[in-house]
Amino acid sequence: QVQLVESGGGLVQAGGSLRLSCAASGIIFSINAMGWYRQGPGKQRELVATITSGGNTNYADTVKGRFTISRDNATNTVYLQMNSLKPEDTTVYYCDADVRSYFYTSINTYWGQGTQVTVAS
Repeated sequence: QVQLVESGGGLVQAGGSLRLSCAASGIIFSINAMGWYRQGPGKQRELVATITSGGNTNYADTVKGRFTISRDNATNTVYLQMNSLKPEDTTVYYCDADVRSYFYTSINTYWGQGTQVTVAS
């Protein structure tokens, strides 16, 4: 199958920066969109940013101008550069990927295990 492994979370002061990474591995023929989401306790998972295989991006209004999503198609890795972090950005961040494992199979969505981001005021 497919595994997504995230890294880069941690503790940072307000106004600081973090860079999240998410690498996909396993049986992969192609990956369409990849993205980052976040979910706080008792809250619904919300979109942070997505990026297509062609590089088209989409951002939540709350992070526009502060976060940048990018990807390396050669290594099946998606990144999230987070600048000007605010305490309200504190939560668990998840990556996802829409993967086709063989050319003849349908696309399935896989999720990472989540990485904690904490922004201290």
